[in-house]
Amino acid sequence: MSSKVVAFASDHAGFELKALLLKDVEDWGYPTLDLGTDSLASVDYPDYGKAMADAIDQGRAWLGVLVCGSGIGISIAANRNPSVRAALCHNGTVARLSRLHNDANVIALGARLVGQEVARDCVKVFLETEFEGGRHAGRVAKLAVL
Repeated sequence: MSSKVVAFASDHAGFELKALLLKDVEDWGYPTLDLGTDSLASVDYPDYGKAMADAIDQGRAWLGVLVCGSGIGISIAANRNPSVRAALCHNGTVARLSRLHNDANVIALGARLVGQEVARDCVKVFLETEFEGGRHAGRVAKLAVL
């Protein structure tokens, strides 16, 4: 797969927003990987956070988008893997800074907390922002060895 693959995963609460964002990202020209869930049927968010973490860790995806009701639980699950730096974002500024300063490789969104347009903006900014490096590089490197 291309190194620019964007992976998506959600629980049932994030399913509809995930589907919308996945289509947007494809329309923006990125290949995608849908890790589920595939319906509104109740599922456990840790399973999908782990699926995302595995995809990032194995190099099957360049960046990832996680969605659950609040974005909190699924980001905690993904961040259990040292290869993942999942950032819970609620606006474009936070999304930009998560990439710029923290080299976040996964954005987490709360479907019950952010609207569709805010979520779209967050994901677009996240995908378009590169890590600044410099003074931030050493700090980010420390995250992998905690």
